[in-house]
Amino acid sequence: MNVTHRTSVARNGRAGSPTVRAAVVGAGFMGRVHAESVRRAGGQVVAVASSSPFTADAAAAALGAGRGYPSLDALLSDAEIDVLHVCAPNTVHVSVTLAALAAGVHVICEKPLATREADAAALVGAASGRVATVPFVYRFHPMIREMRQRLAAGEAGVLSTVSGGYLQDWLSESTDDDWRVDAELGGPSRAFADIGSHWCDLMEFITGDRIARLSAQTLVVHERREVSTEDVASVHFTTESGVVGTLLVSQVAAGRKNRLHIEVSGTQTSFGFDQEDPERLWVGRRRGNLVLLRDPDALSAQAARYSRLPAGHAQGYQDCFDAFVGDTYRAIRGEDPADGLPTFEDGLRAVRITEAVLRSAASGGEWNEVLP
Repeated sequence: MNVTHRTSVARNGRAGSPTVRAAVVGAGFMGRVHAESVRRAGGQVVAVASSSPFTADAAAAALGAGRGYPSLDALLSDAEIDVLHVCAPNTVHVSVTLAALAAGVHVICEKPLATREADAAALVGAASGRVATVPFVYRFHPMIREMRQRLAAGEAGVLSTVSGGYLQDWLSESTDDDWRVDAELGGPSRAFADIGSHWCDLMEFITGDRIARLSAQTLVVHERREVSTEDVASVHFTTESGVVGTLLVSQVAAGRKNRLHIEVSGTQTSFGFDQEDPERLWVGRRRGNLVLLRDPDALSAQAARYSRLPAGHAQGYQDCFDAFVGDTYRAIRGEDPADGLPTFEDGLRAVRITEAVLRSAASGGEWNEVLP
C-alpha cells in the first residue's frame, strides 16, 4: 500500500528500520492501550493532545509520550508525526480525524468511527490516500483466524445459523457512570455501538457473509441521564446468503467482564469461540467434538502468523491490539499488512448496522434493511 503523507517515516538506530512516529488524542484507558501497542510495534509515542495546558504534562506522563500539547491544533502544527491515534469521546471523532487527515497524517480511529452514517461516509472519502484503520482487534485472535480459514475451506458444510453475544458488567449498578453513557459524548447508541459493533464485525469477517436485514430490541436498565442510551440490545438477523443469526449485547450482565462469544453452525462442522478463553476453538461434529488449542505448529498459516508465543503461553486482548497496530504500521511503511486489516470502510459498515438497530428498536422491532 503506497501512500503519501506529510512527513516521511523516521529511521531509528538500526540501519533501514523505520520508526513510525505516533501521537494520541485521549489519555484514558484506550489511549494507554494504544500507546503500549505503538511501542510494541516499534513505533514512538512522540506527542499527546490534552484539553488544556494544565493537563498536557499529566497526559504525556500517563502515555509515556515525548510531549503533551494543550490542544489538537497545537499538536498538528508543531509535532512531526506519521499517524494519529484517536481515542477521544465518540462525538469528536469526526472533527479530530478530519483535522489529522487535512494535516497529511494517517489515522487510527477508535470505534464507532462516527455516530452518524453520513459522517462516517465522509471520513471514508477524506481518508483517500492515507492509511486509515479502526481497531476491530478481535479479528487478530489466532483462533479466530483459524475458524475463518476452516470456514473458507468449506469444513462447515452448509451454514445455517450464527449465534452469540457480547456481555459486560461494568455498568450493572445504578451508580456506575462513564462519559460513554452521555449521549452528547458517546452518541445515540452505547452498548451496541460500543461492543455489539465488535461482534457484528467479527461475524462478517469470519463468515465472509453480511447482515442483510435485522430486527432489534433495546432496553435501558438504569436511567442515568435525561437522554439514556441502551444497556441491552437483542438482535435477530438474516445474512445475504440466508443464514439466520441471533445476538445479545449487554453492559449490565453481572459477572461477565468481557465475554464475546460466537458459534457458527454448519451441516458438517460447527465452530465456537469465546474471547474470555481465547486459546481454544471448539469444533463440533455429529460423531465427536474436539477442542483445538493455540499451537503455532498445528495451525493454518493464517492463524500461525498471529500466534506470537509458543503453545501454552496465553495470548489475549493486548496481543490482538499489538497485532492490529503492527499491521497498520506495516501499511504506513508501504509494506504488505496481510489480509484482514480493518479500515474506515469497516467502520462505516459498523455505523450502518448500528443505525439499523436503532431504527428497528424505535419501531418496536420491525425488520430493517442494512445498507451495504
